[in-house]
Amino acid sequence: MILKKLSLINYKNFESFSVDFDHKINCFVGHNGVGKTNVLDAIYHLSFGKSYFNPITSQNINHNADFFVIDGLYDKLEREEKVIISAKKGQKKVIKRNGKAYDTFSEHIGFLPLVIISPADRDLITEGSSMRRKFIDGVISQSDASYLSALLNYTKVVTQRNSLLKYFAANSTFDPTTLEIYNQQMEDYGTVIHQKRKAFLDIFIPIFIARYEAISSGREKVSLRYQSKLTDTSLTTLLEESLQKDRVLQYTSVGIHKDDLSFEIDGFPIKKFGSQGQQKSFLIALKLAQFDFIKEQNQVHPILLLDDIFDKLDEKRVEHIIKLVDDKNFGQLFISDTHADRTESVVKKISQSYKIIKL
Repeated sequence: MILKKLSLINYKNFESFSVDFDHKINCFVGHNGVGKTNVLDAIYHLSFGKSYFNPITSQNINHNADFFVIDGLYDKLEREEKVIISAKKGQKKVIKRNGKAYDTFSEHIGFLPLVIISPADRDLITEGSSMRRKFIDGVISQSDASYLSALLNYTKVVTQRNSLLKYFAANSTFDPTTLEIYNQQMEDYGTVIHQKRKAFLDIFIPIFIARYEAISSGREKVSLRYQSKLTDTSLTTLLEESLQKDRVLQYTSVGIHKDDLSFEIDGFPIKKFGSQGQQKSFLIALKLAQFDFIKEQNQVHPILLLDDIFDKLDEKRVEHIIKLVDDKNFGQLFISDTHADRTESVVKKISQSYKIIKL
C-alpha cells in the first residue's frame, strides 16, 4: 500500500500544503515548529479518523479558519483509493472513501493500516494502564473488526452500568435485576475481548522479543506480561465480589477495562530501571512488532511513520533501525528530523529510493 499524494487545507499550522511522495522513503526535514510532525499526523489521521497527538477535532483546525480538509491518494492492491477527512467547527467530522461517506468511523479502521513511532510513545511506559490497553486495542482492531465491535459495545455497557450506579446512589435505591442485565452483557463482550487479547499476545510477544534483540544486539533481555483478573476468574464472579465497592465508588472497578501490560528489562520494570536509550529501543521494538503482526494479518504492508527518530538514539542505532526496514518486508516509510544532512547520510546508505522534503 502506497500513499501517492497528500493535500492539506487549514490543518494545524498549514493553510495550504500539497506533496507527492516516493513509493519507499520520504523524509520531512526542517527546524522545530515548521510542521514536520503535523504532516505525519495528517497521514495518521487518514488511517484512524483522528489525530495521534490531539484527539480534540477543533484544536486541529488552523487558528485562522473554521474547518480543515485532509486529502490522501493511495495505491492499494493495484487500485487507486481516495480518502478525504473534513471537519468544521460545531459539526461532525466526515470521512469519505472514493466520494462516499462512512456511516460509522469504525468501518474505516484497518482499511489503511499504519504504524507510528514517536517520542510521544513514551507515555506507554510512563503513564497509566489505559495507554497500554489503547495500544493493544489499536493493534488488534486494525485486523479484527469483530474485536473492535465487541470493544465498542463493552465500553458502552460499562458507561451505562456506571450511570446506573450513580442513579442508585443519588436516589438511595437499588435494583439488582437491571444491574444483572449489564453484568451479563459485560461478561459476554468482556470474555471475547479477553480471549482475543490473550491470543494476540501469544503471537505478538515472541515477535517483539526478536525485534528488540535485533535492535539492541542482544545486550539485555526484555519481556511483556499480560495482567488481567479474568485469567483466573470469570467476569461475572468479579462483578459480584466487587458489588459493594462499586456501589460506594459509583463506577465499575473490575473488568477488561482494567487490564494492563507489564514492561520489563532484565526482570525489572523498564520504567524504573531502563535508560532513556533502552526505553526508546523497547518502544521501537514494540512498534516494529506491531508492524509485523498487522502485515501478517492483513496481507498488506502498513505505512510506517518515524517521528523524530534520532531523539535519544545515537546515529549508529538509528542506522541499524533503518537497515531493518530496508528489505522487501517493509513498504512505504515516512521520517521526520531536524537535520537534513544527518537524515540523508543515513538513507543514502541503504538501497531504497527516497525523497527529501524540506519544510
